[in-house]
Parts: sequence; structure tokens; C-alpha cells
Amino acid sequence: MSDPRASSVVILGSGAAGLITAYTLLQDGFTNVTVITRDSTPGGVWADERIYPGLTINNVHGEFRFCALQMPPARDPNGRLSGSEMRDYMQKFTATYLQDIILYGLEILQVLRSNGEGDPGWTIKVQVVKTGEQKALKFDRVVLCTGGCSRPLVPKELSPSAAKATSFKGRVFHSSTFRSQSNHLEAGNNESMLGDVAVIGGGKSAQDAAAYLARKGIKVTMVFETVDAFFAVSRPLPDFIRRSRFLSLLSPHSTLDSRLERFLHTTSLGSNITHFIWKKIIAGSFAAAGVTDHSPLKNTHDAFWGIRINDEGILKPDGFHKLVNAGKIKVVAPARVASYSSDGLVLNNGEKVRADTVVLATGYTSSWHPIFDETTSANLGLNRHPPDPNILKAENEWNNYVSLQSPPHTHPSHEQWASSVYRGIVPANNLLNKDFAINGAVFTTNNGYAFEVMAHWISSYFLGDKNLKLPSSPEEALAHADRNSAWLRKRYPGTLLWANESYSSNLAFWTWPQTIDELLKDMGLATYRSGGNWLTWPFKVIELTEIEHLKEERDAMRKLG
Repeated sequence: MSDPRASSVVILGSGAAGLITAYTLLQDGFTNVTVITRDSTPGGVWADERIYPGLTINNVHGEFRFCALQMPPARDPNGRLSGSEMRDYMQKFTATYLQDIILYGLEILQVLRSNGEGDPGWTIKVQVVKTGEQKALKFDRVVLCTGGCSRPLVPKELSPSAAKATSFKGRVFHSSTFRSQSNHLEAGNNESMLGDVAVIGGGKSAQDAAAYLARKGIKVTMVFETVDAFFAVSRPLPDFIRRSRFLSLLSPHSTLDSRLERFLHTTSLGSNITHFIWKKIIAGSFAAAGVTDHSPLKNTHDAFWGIRINDEGILKPDGFHKLVNAGKIKVVAPARVASYSSDGLVLNNGEKVRADTVVLATGYTSSWHPIFDETTSANLGLNRHPPDPNILKAENEWNNYVSLQSPPHTHPSHEQWASSVYRGIVPANNLLNKDFAINGAVFTTNNGYAFEVMAHWISSYFLGDKNLKLPSSPEEALAHADRNSAWLRKRYPGTLLWANESYSSNLAFWTWPQTIDELLKDMGLATYRSGGNWLTWPFKVIELTEIEHLKEERDAMRKLG
């Protein structure tokens, strides 16, 4: 097709990544854009059917939005946004810019490359949620935005069928359905319906669920091996710390572009400063939350070496950590649930936890595997693969990073499989076809900014912009993805063993500014947009207004040829 803008593009998923990708393609002149979602409202994890009472986001006000639409002032005096505020924002963005292009209530069954001569490139098999009717829809291009939090992960030993096999007669449900369960509680049917509740897991959804139940006066016990690390303060951090490059510089990136980064991560003095600051941040968080040395909440994931971290800000009096301290949430940790019993749970040490209801806050599995068969996944290059032995040696490339010495113990590198997705956006094997891309699979702490830049990158890719710097071949793209996976094994030991690839094709957790600069550089656009001089640049506040004219900048680059 001569003009890519006339091609039909389908976006799978109506979360934040899907919405901003649709908007960006429309702004770039694509005339046939469709969004497909199984939900009845937009927003993905912020869809009306998924948010639950007490849900808040990790970002402060102004960080998780899009350039085209301002975010109303937060109702929370400390700037923390609730799930309902995010829902309202996503709905308003959709109503303002994406009317009539979203097909709701369609479960995606399979994504296949079309084989018929003259057929569009892709066939999307869907099922109407309400009726069960199945359809096959045809499109020229696909953007995969199904995200990493749409398909619950339920370990076999914790499944409802496992509970039934042990004669456990209570209720068992995954935290992804907590909204529907909480509706009954809001109607007043609390203790009589749920009884004693056990929440399995130590992540944010587990904490939110436990806190909500405790506030309702329900007896709740949490069981986990390790709880999420957290940031907490007694008073708000200044923007030049919280919303600048400061934290990103304290986390090493695969390429150290500035002298300050090289000092912090390749010298002994710089490494000592880096780890001293991290220790002070975590110690300050424990102090703000009242977490003592003997508290089970002290057993957290490592904030420097991991990505399981929540930004709590100023802790609420009825928030999770305060409720645990007050004894209103019982914590059994470190412990792992081995099985059910007739009246609750059996732990790996043989102890029992009585429960009438069990909430499985056990995370999510990849949203990609169910909708791609093995042939399609292999041809695209969507699956992870065993690391190339030569690439394993590439981990030595970062041996001069003093800040990464003495990492935690983990599994051997050859067990931590590598992503095949270039930049976390394009499956390497499919690079030259320019008809398939992904948004939302790069894990960052500033999704609004990151998703929007990635949407522009994808649009440039589909348009075939000559100024977009790409690998010359699928092999080169795969080598790049392999190198990045080698870096992730070095930077976040063991994480690739459990993080599902639909949100971890790249992990740019703290270093999202450096990763976004790489994408801007690919497009031939300016980097380090927050400005500042040699002294002030690490503390300049990063604002979304820095990228509000990316379309015009890309248009200008295109004219220059």
C-alpha cells in the first residue's frame, strides 16, 4: 500500500498505552484506526469494572496523563490520584478524542497473519462477550497493547479446584475481581458474606485489598514471603527530587552518557555515595511508616536491585502500613501457602491459617501467549529465547560498574531467557515488515510520558520515516535485544525468571528518562529536554510539556528528508 496512512490499524487493548497510541496515529493522519477490548469501558487497569475502593496509583499528580488533556487537580491534598480519578481521566480522554473507534466487549481469541492473497496482513479472531458469537476481523497493521495485568496468574496448588479437592468450602477469588466482590461489601453484606479473610501475596493489590477489608472491620490475615519495598515520607518531597532525573541517575543504565553517571557507577567513591543515598531513602521510608526491625514489613524486596517498589508518599492513617502497625491486619511472613485445608490454608512450615475467604493476590501471567499460536509467535519473534552463549559473555561489558558489585544471589544466567523484542516495541523477526508493534511492554515509573513517546516512535515506524534509526536487519535487532537482556540480568538479577514478558520486554524502572532519550534519539529528536546547566540538569523537573510538540518536530524532520 503506497500511503501507510490509508492502511487499517487495530490496537489490541484500551488501556493507557492503547489509547495514546490510537490518538497519536489519528493525529498523524491514519484514517482507519480501531481499538478492540473485552472491557465495557476504556482505561485497562483503570477501567470502571476494575478499579476498587481505596485504589491509588504510585505516580504523583501530573505524571500519569497525556499532553492533549490536562489532569484535574487531585482530590487528595498530597497529590495522590485515586483509581476513580484515573478512570474519569481515561474516560474523558476517550470521549474527547477517540469517539466511535473503540469496539467494546470483544474477547481477543487469536491473532494470525492472514494467508489469503490480497487479504490484509492480520486476522483477529474475537468473541462477543455478551453473546459468545465469534468473528474474524481483518487489518493491515497491529499494535499490541494488552499489557501485563489482564490475565490472572493462579498457581495450581491455590486454584479454586485445588480448594475444592481439600473440602475447603469458602470462597476463593483472584484480586483482579476484587471490584465486584467489594460491591457486595459496599452494600453492607460484609462479615456474614466473607467471614475471616486470608490474602495471599505481598504486592500492592494484596496490600490494597487487606487495607480495604480491615477498614470494613473484617478480620484479615496476609501471607507472603516478601513484601513490596516502598518509598514513604513524613512530608512531600520537593519536585526537584521527586520529579527530576535525580533518582534515575542513582540507578545505573546500560550506557552511561554523562560524567556524573560514570562517576556514580564506575568509581568506588561514586558507588559508595549511590548506595548510601539508597540506604537513607529506604531507612527514611521505614521510619515514616513506623516499621521496626522486628516487623514482618521489614522483609521487603530490594529497592536497588529490584522493581517491586511502591511510592506511598505521605502515609494515610488508615493505609496498609499503619493498619498493620495497629494490629488490624495480621501478617504471617515470611511464609508460603502450600495447600488448602477444610477450614483455611496450610503453610509450608505446617502451620495453618483459618479462613472463610481467600483472596489470591498472586499476580498476572503474560497476556500474549493465549492469543498467539506457536507458529505466529515464532515467526514474529515474540517469545523469549535461551540466551546466546556469546551474549552471556557480554555481561562482562558492565564489569566496570562498581555500583553493581556484590549483587544478590540468583539463578544462573542461562536460565534467565532473553526477550526477542527490539526496544521493547518491535519483535525482531518482524522488523522489516513494519506491520506489528507493541506499546506498554516497557516497565517504567512514568507511564504517561513513556507511552506517549513510544506511540510517536510506533507511528514513525509505520510511516516508514527515513529519519527513524532502525537496525539494518532482523539479526541486528535480535542482537540488540539480546544485549539488553544481558544488561537486565546484570541489573535486576533473577527478575526475568518471574516478570511476564507482556510488561517486561524492557525494564526501564528508574532509568526511564535515559530509555526515552534513546527513543527520541532514534527519531532524530532532541534529548535531555528538561534542560539545565552542568550543575542543575539532574534536578530539573521533567514535565510532559517537553513532548507536547513531538508531532510537529517529527513532521519537520520528515520534510528535511
